[in-house]
Amino acid sequence: MANLQANEKPKLIIFDVNETLLDLESMRTSVGKALNDDKSLLPLWFSTMLHYSLVDTTRGEFHDFGKIGVAALQMVAKNNGIILTDEQAKQAIVPPLLSLPPHPDVREGLTQLTDAGYKIISLTNSSNAGVKAQFKHANLTPFFVERLSVEDIGIYKPDLRSYEWALKEMGVKPEEVLMVAAHGWDIAGAKSAGLQTAFIARPNKQLYPLAPQPDYLVNDLLELVKELNNAYPE
Repeated sequence: MANLQANEKPKLIIFDVNETLLDLESMRTSVGKALNDDKSLLPLWFSTMLHYSLVDTTRGEFHDFGKIGVAALQMVAKNNGIILTDEQAKQAIVPPLLSLPPHPDVREGLTQLTDAGYKIISLTNSSNAGVKAQFKHANLTPFFVERLSVEDIGIYKPDLRSYEWALKEMGVKPEEVLMVAAHGWDIAGAKSAGLQTAFIARPNKQLYPLAPQPDYLVNDLLELVKELNNAYPE
């Protein structure tokens, strides 16, 4: 699409993980099976999980993202007249979540970014063990110099403190960093924390209209690489 405004070349690129790099679509089968074969409820489950992660943050509590996912699936199930045990909900979520495939553009896009000299890390609401397993399964581990999880601070994105913590951990200033995500809420949070932002418009993902626009608006990671190459030619 377009680079919406000029910035200094990023010293660090931070990637969100679920849906940005990894395709959640494969979970429709397992989540749908748990919900009486209603595969359309996957987005509702994921948004409910995100909603209650922020409920925890606002009340000063922290539960593992997977546990919130189990609770969220039970809530969605109950609203649809389905009762799930903890174990049933866990089996519908955890094994599939740890074995998500990358989007088709991801490996080539990350290869091009690393070849161009960009330093890349991830920042996720998933646990440390979870993202380690995800990256190993998707063969993404070598691309990242660091994997950061909000588990280490007990504060979920898009709370501004999560981005500020990541910046401190990496020793960089907000304006030196590009945050890449497929979620409007993540873009809104990172932008408010002073980071450059790039929104990847994955299917059925939208920007939050009341938040500042991202610096880059692209359809996939390969398009972002082209935009960066155009903005910062060697």
